[in-house]
Amino acid sequence: MTTGKINVSVENIFPLIKKFLYSDHEIFLRELISNGTDATLKLKHLTNIGEAKVEYGNPTIELKIDKEGKKLHLIDQGIGMTAAEVEKYINQLAFSGAEEFLEKYKDSAKDSGIIGHFGLGFYSAFMVASKVEIITKSYKDEPAAHWTCDGSPEFTLEPADKTSRGTEIILHIAEDSLEFLEESKIKELLNKYNKFMPIPIKFGTKTETLPKPEDAPEDYKAETVEVDNFINNPNPAWTKLPTDLSDEDYKKFYHELYPMQFEEPLFHIHLNVDYPFNLTGILYFPKLGSDLQIQKDKIQLYQNQVYVTDNVEGIVPEFLMMLKGVVDSPDIPLNVSRSGLQADAAVKKISNYITRKVADKLKSLFTENREDFEKKWNDIKIVLEYGMLSEDKFYEKAGAFVLYPTVDNKYYTLEELKENLKEKQTNKDGKLVVLYAGNNDAQHSYIEIAQEKGYEVLLLDSPIISHLIQKIEGDNSDLTFVRVDSDHIDNLIKKDEDAISKLSEEEQTSLKTVLETIVPKQTYTVQLDALDSQAAPFIITQPEFMRRMKEMSQSGGGGMFGMGNMPEMYNLVVNTNSPLATTILNTTDKPAQEHLVKQALDLAKLSQNLLKGEALTAFVKRSFEMIK
Repeated sequence: MTTGKINVSVENIFPLIKKFLYSDHEIFLRELISNGTDATLKLKHLTNIGEAKVEYGNPTIELKIDKEGKKLHLIDQGIGMTAAEVEKYINQLAFSGAEEFLEKYKDSAKDSGIIGHFGLGFYSAFMVASKVEIITKSYKDEPAAHWTCDGSPEFTLEPADKTSRGTEIILHIAEDSLEFLEESKIKELLNKYNKFMPIPIKFGTKTETLPKPEDAPEDYKAETVEVDNFINNPNPAWTKLPTDLSDEDYKKFYHELYPMQFEEPLFHIHLNVDYPFNLTGILYFPKLGSDLQIQKDKIQLYQNQVYVTDNVEGIVPEFLMMLKGVVDSPDIPLNVSRSGLQADAAVKKISNYITRKVADKLKSLFTENREDFEKKWNDIKIVLEYGMLSEDKFYEKAGAFVLYPTVDNKYYTLEELKENLKEKQTNKDGKLVVLYAGNNDAQHSYIEIAQEKGYEVLLLDSPIISHLIQKIEGDNSDLTFVRVDSDHIDNLIKKDEDAISKLSEEEQTSLKTVLETIVPKQTYTVQLDALDSQAAPFIITQPEFMRRMKEMSQSGGGGMFGMGNMPEMYNLVVNTNSPLATTILNTTDKPAQEHLVKQALDLAKLSQNLLKGEALTAFVKRSFEMIK
């Protein structure tokens, strides 16, 4: 038997590991299973290249709980270690077996899926164990070795009588970590971190019902059998080629990732690149709607099928964080606990690649089946609109597939919009005016007036639309977006002809003075316009610029300072050609005149859903009195 001290530069390395190396104690299981996976994949590689003259077979990794003995066993059938290798890899902390292996076989081991970088992983065991044993036998014809350490730098190393190849790690669980002897806790961790590890992981047994024999009698009782319980899928969909998967396979995998997600994804994007970095994965577009809802099921980051985190900030572009799925890359630089990203040029390249890949996929979906794409538009638009605002590269490509729907459910790209609208909706200054509504019902009367003129009205109702149209206008100087309720339609798209007012300039001045004494100044600006005599006498509009800046300020990232808190301001457009304007002007009885103005203003407010509370009650009461 050999005894000695582990070659570490800090005497109390184990308390440091426990305290600082890993933020979360539970990941010891991930680290140890990763090591067992590495050991198995190394063996596979060595047998493939003929260096290991042994049978690879169908190796597994097995976990066993010994509750009475307060022990957790992890057993692999991998490459194993000789006593000299235990001395080197376990006792000399500075070495990483995985890293050295990769260095030695770097040309032929590129695709062997070995997790490098993590030489300290084994020592995470001491976060939950008061003592750790390793019993290991190498694939080489050498005696097995038994290493024991109680969390101090002291260790013992002696021969063992193990005859089968591989490594068994025995954790003597510490009193403050007894939760890791609970079957439910281990199952939970295996499901979280090891669900897609490339080597089958065995934990306990499960009951399976045997198929009913063909000649079974009517009163036949189904037979059951206890079988090994394998908790992982070693060949998840993202590790396969897109050509080998059907739409059904992708949907099945989505539900494997998110068992509590009952809705089907709208479509998927399979990522598969091996240059200039290695990246695979599948992203799914779920149904999102218009609200920026909080994501419960996030994109998961894996490294060679080992779960790392669901915080993929920096790797996945921000606008795609609302998607679901998996990204797997051995090239993502992580800190030693695999829980944080390090700033790295490769990460930015990965992010740019994902942006490009998503844009290309959206374009092909649009081109191949436009009708289907249009049906899904309202469920995906918020992601794409956000992408146009936040990623220049995505914005450049978005013109090919981003849609602008009308209130009548027609869909245009920006170029189609320009082409279809230019004849009717170009104003006298040669500028194309794109009319839009934010709410089909609330702005119905304005939409109807615009449509009577033969104009198209878009329905743009996402919370960030003000930011987006501001950006589009900045890139298209010959185009302006105006919400359909921001002025009377004749003012929104001004043509050459000016309407003639029935009222003289003097009468208009008198009318405006009367109105301004009755209409609340803090909310309404009175605006007189000579409109068609059939147009409504009073129309409430909200100036485009003010409303847009206020919305941008409220949704963040734009608008004027403090505008989000400004009170709502409206224009009261009074049609000087309406009979009511003449009646108000000619009414000499002041109370009657005031009554006419208030009733007309309330009717205009009512049409815009602005009449509420006390004002609505008073209006209803007044209206009933008029029809007595």
